[in-house]
Amino acid sequence: MRHGHGPKGGEIDLEEFDEEKMKAESEDLLELRYLTKDNAVFKRTKGGFVSLEYAGQVYDRVYVYRTFPVTLPEEYISIREATEKAREIGMVEKLSELPKDQADMLREQLNLRYFTPEIIKVRDIKHEYGYGYFNVVTTYGACRFTIRMGGDSVVSLSDKRVMITDLDGNRFEIPDINKLTANERKKLDLFI
Repeated sequence: MRHGHGPKGGEIDLEEFDEEKMKAESEDLLELRYLTKDNAVFKRTKGGFVSLEYAGQVYDRVYVYRTFPVTLPEEYISIREATEKAREIGMVEKLSELPKDQADMLREQLNLRYFTPEIIKVRDIKHEYGYGYFNVVTTYGACRFTIRMGGDSVVSLSDKRVMITDLDGNRFEIPDINKLTANERKKLDLFI
């Protein structure tokens, strides 16, 4: 048995390393597979999740991710195994190219993953000790949240679109800052 030294000085068994297996796994990871209406079928599970049948294999549950969540929310949708590693199974190039019921099912999963209420009114913003305390009204009702001043808590996505991420990682969007009143925009000035 051959031994080598690991990163912390401990011995590792070099014979456990399978170079061919690693090459095959690497090639699999690098291969881009497109999932289309002709080669993939998405179905709803009893638990409300999504399953996939693709290339002769059934995945009882899959994860759905946007590759470009801000700029192309309906395109290049990554479908991944529902495991800790979340290995990509394939990519849906455009949701609109799937049957409507399947596309709607994936949109529902994406909306859960990327829940982003829109801020429609800024009631008040206070800032102290390096934090901003927001009191707003969103498309889902009144909300209070806290952000850390500076850093990337508030990001301008365009000259009018703003994304705000609170301390807990929740995202809020202002699709058009120009639709807010002058007083509301003044309260946001310190953050934008």
